[in-house]
Amino acid sequence: VQLQACGGGLVQAGGSLRLFCAAPGRTLSLNEKGWFRQAPGKEREFVAAINWNGDNIVYADSVKGRFTISRDNAKNTVFLQMNSLKPEDTAVYYCAAGRTRIRVGLRDSDFNYWGHGTLVTVSS
Repeated sequence: VQLQACGGGLVQAGGSLRLFCAAPGRTLSLNEKGWFRQAPGKEREFVAAINWNGDNIVYADSVKGRFTISRDNAKNTVFLQMNSLKPEDTAVYYCAAGRTRIRVGLRDSDFNYWGHGTLVTVSS
């Protein structure tokens, strides 16, 4: 199953972007969903995750208070609202899905399905 992420682009520091990630049909509609990112020359890192009904959410410390993850199960879509963007947020952002417990310290291996990624570039 291939997730489709979109919404990336070029934005100035302090600006906002909203990322979208959809799965085909009803596939994975009740799975936990997450966002990760990979900056040039760095390992992929966790950004945010949300459980199947949206009542359990965790964020990386680096994005707390600036990013918001949400989901619409009827549209089988998960969102990442990114505000107050900083140059260090520049990365390829990936969405992921899986059956996992939402908790601090989530890793790549906790998710089974991935999208291709969408590039976010924040200029200073």
